[in-house]
Amino acid sequence: MKNIVYFILLIMISIPAQSQNSDIGNWWIYFGNKQINEKWNLHHEVQYRNFNFIGDTEQLLLRAGLGYNLSEKNNNLLLGYGFIYSEPYIGNSDDKTNFNEHRIYQQFITRQNFNKLSLQHRYRFEQRFIEEDFKLRLRYFLGLNYSLSQKETMDNTFYLSMYNEVFLNTEGNYFDRNRLYGSLGYRFSKSIKSEIGFMNQTLQNSSRNQLNIITFINF
Repeated sequence: MKNIVYFILLIMISIPAQSQNSDIGNWWIYFGNKQINEKWNLHHEVQYRNFNFIGDTEQLLLRAGLGYNLSEKNNNLLLGYGFIYSEPYIGNSDDKTNFNEHRIYQQFITRQNFNKLSLQHRYRFEQRFIEEDFKLRLRYFLGLNYSLSQKETMDNTFYLSMYNEVFLNTEGNYFDRNRLYGSLGYRFSKSIKSEIGFMNQTLQNSSRNQLNIITFINF
């Protein structure tokens, strides 16, 4: 119980540090996974992205997909759909525009476990319908979690999380962006865990830091 309280306090302390005029944006993220049976699963997620801590919307992303386990739960194929509403700034002005994107994607996830260390590779192919435009994009995600607990059970334990994800377009400027992330996480149970961390997102001509607050629920 003390560890839970300390983790909640850590999140609360970080919130006031993000002012409305901060150069550090914030993403509130929820990932959910429903295991239908041994083979099939439903994935769903909500991401609310802000240019500041909250209130200056950058994006609202809704994503869902149907997955199939090739071998137990370590190799998963998934077909999904995403809806993305964006409000980018126009140039260096204070004016914003907005547009919608519909996205179909296919992905393959494979996982490996080495004692306290777990690795995840995710390969994703996206078909993006942005207003009147159509684009294709490839993504590769490499993530790791390291448990900080000496206990055999993973309940009520802290862990470290890191990942790097590169995005590549299929035409034009091939490099789209890169995301580098590190966080402290707390696993409340086998089904629920949360993380607070920082992500650096590098685009072709700019770079930006984000505070990420993430909740994962498996049920």
